[in-house]
Parts: sequence; structure tokens; C-alpha cells
Amino acid sequence: MADSKIYSASTTAPVNIAVIKYWGKRDPKLNLPTNSSLSVTLSQADLRTHTTATCSAFFPAQDSLLLNGQLQDVSGARTQACFRELRSLRAKLEEQDPQFPKLSRYPLRIVSENNFPTAAGLASSAAGFAALVRAIADLYQLKESPVELSRIARQGSGSACRSLFGGYVAWEMGQEASGTDSTAVQVAPAEHWPEMQALILVVSAAKKGVSSTAGMQATVATSSLFPARVASVPQRMEDMITAIKEQNFESFGRLTMKDSNSFHATCLDTEPPIFYLNDVSRAAIRVVEDINKKAGKIVAAYTFDAGPNAVIYFEEKSTDAVAGVFKERLGHLEGWTGKGESIRASATEGVDEKALAALHEGVNRVILTRVGPGPISTPESLVDENGEPTAKG
Repeated sequence: MADSKIYSASTTAPVNIAVIKYWGKRDPKLNLPTNSSLSVTLSQADLRTHTTATCSAFFPAQDSLLLNGQLQDVSGARTQACFRELRSLRAKLEEQDPQFPKLSRYPLRIVSENNFPTAAGLASSAAGFAALVRAIADLYQLKESPVELSRIARQGSGSACRSLFGGYVAWEMGQEASGTDSTAVQVAPAEHWPEMQALILVVSAAKKGVSSTAGMQATVATSSLFPARVASVPQRMEDMITAIKEQNFESFGRLTMKDSNSFHATCLDTEPPIFYLNDVSRAAIRVVEDINKKAGKIVAAYTFDAGPNAVIYFEEKSTDAVAGVFKERLGHLEGWTGKGESIRASATEGVDEKALAALHEGVNRVILTRVGPGPISTPESLVDENGEPTAKG
């Protein structure tokens, strides 16, 4: 008798924001990086991808992915690599136990939602592929470790491998041409340094003009600064891991800002130059510099991925001194409700007035968040009992 059951599993996965950036590929096909990287996983209460993976013998023959209500193309090499590897692992289980349903042979129907702008420099692909891989792994009842699953997620989106873990996560570049040793590992869990906070200034929710993939390839090919950046990363990684283990925010902040600046310098040195930052981004940098000058030490650290949005790290004890300055000028924006309501708007004496004005004009949303856990299985499904997307999905 044919298997008429609809199998389903749901998970949420977090955004991670790198403090030592991944930029450049030694193998574009396998998403193998030219350098190791390190990130902070952010709370899923504020930034997450929610994914439901389903399969059934009665689904249409082709796999499908619905993201934020829009049908996506899943024929690309990256998505197919993830599907292929996960199906292969499931097929091995089915070979070992003939009683296992042949899920590896069934079409996949995946429904996914982001609670943040997609492709706007907020690591949407990282959370997306991490959620996709984790949800399918749960659907297939795979026993592979997060490290092994990170190897698969990496093939979908490089930084997705880091979103398979919570807390503070290193993506070790590896040396093997096959990429088997290019995986993510947890440096420390979120509870090791739970005081870490992040304020994200959303400057633009528009899709990036130059994608990360295209930007990386151009930088590797044309930037004379790029080799020096790659050579500096191993020591910077070592120093950052030490800073995290010792909960040394001054060292963490200095390294974070230095690496962000180094990354964007190579983008500017690319032919033609890539401008991910804009005037509002630079205003955020100036305000952070002035906040640190007022404090007499590093209490705030900016970093920018491949986009104009500022991510500003700080410790909980410095909330008023850091987030309070931004709240004084950006308190009218969405994002302060709830946890941000207790933050006292701080005096802005000593902070560049033109920079504050630029932020007031150019920032359209704030996200106040903190370090958080890795993927979480959830009973909340984005499909109904017939395997069809719910109205929400």
C-alpha cells in the first residue's frame, strides 16, 4: 500500500553577525573561504528564519521552496547541494533499516519565513540555509552533529554554517580541497558571556546593489589589499577567541572594529570599487567613536557586513551609555518597544551633532537584541494537515 502520510518538521534558526569577516572564496563551488571567521549568534526573539520542511509521496514531483509567500528557484547548485547531501544521509538510514519510510525518495515542500528584511545586509541567507538544513535533518531524523550539518549548510551559504550554533562561533576555513574540514565550531555558548548586546541600525531595507557572492569574487581578483587582510586573520582570530573566553570587551571591540574597517577597505580597493557603506553608516561610526571617547575606553563596537546597516555591540552594563545615546535621537523609531523602554536616553554632549542628525534622517528602524542560542525545533508549523502553506506562510 502506498505511503499516504505527510511528514513534517519545523525549526527556527538565528542570524549571526561576524566580528571577524568571511570575505573571499578559494573554491566558489563548495563555498570554501580564503580565511576563517568568527561571529556572534543573535537572539531569535528578534531575528530568525522559521522553516517547515515536509515531504510526501503524493507531492508534485519537483521540490519547492516558498519564502515569505514567494516561490523560489531551487534548481541552483547551492540549494541542490544541500538537498543532495541530506537525502544521501537519509538514504543510508533507510538502507540500514528496511522499516524506515523512503523519505529520501519523496519530493520536498519547504515553507520559510523571515521576521526581518531579506537580502538587505542582515544575514538572511545564513539564517535561511541554516533553518533549511536543520529542518530537513529533523524531518529525516538524522543524527549528524551540528558540526557535520554546518558542512552541508556551508554549501548553501558560507556564513550559514555559523548559524547552526548559538553563542560565539568560529568557521574554520579548513585545508582539504574537498571541504570536509571547513566547518563551524562553537567557541563559547551564549550563557558564557550573556551580557553581550547588539543594536542594529537599519539604514536601508532595499536589496543590495552588489551581492556578496559577486563582491567577493571581484575583491579576490582585483584588490591589492586583500592578500594582506587574509594574512592578518589567523592572529586576529586567535586574539578574538581569547577576548571572548576572557570576556574582555575592550579587546573584543577593538578587534571587531578593526576587522570591519579592513573588510570594507578591501571592498573600496576592488575594481570597480564596492560601496557597501553610505553617509549614514559613516555617521554611525563617528557616533561610536565619540561614545568611546566620552567613556575613556571602548564600550561600543561597530561592525558592518556587506550592506549599510550598523551593528553595534556593547555589554549590558553599558546600555545607557551606548544605546541611550542612539535612543536620544532615534527614540521615535520602531524597535524600542518592550526591552528598549527601560533604556534612558543619554545626553549627547561630546557627540558629533552632524553625525547624530544624519542618523536621525537616515535610520528607519532599530533592532535591539543580544547573543542567543542556535536552531530550535518548534511545533509551530507553516503548513496545514494537507501539506499546504498556511495563510501565515
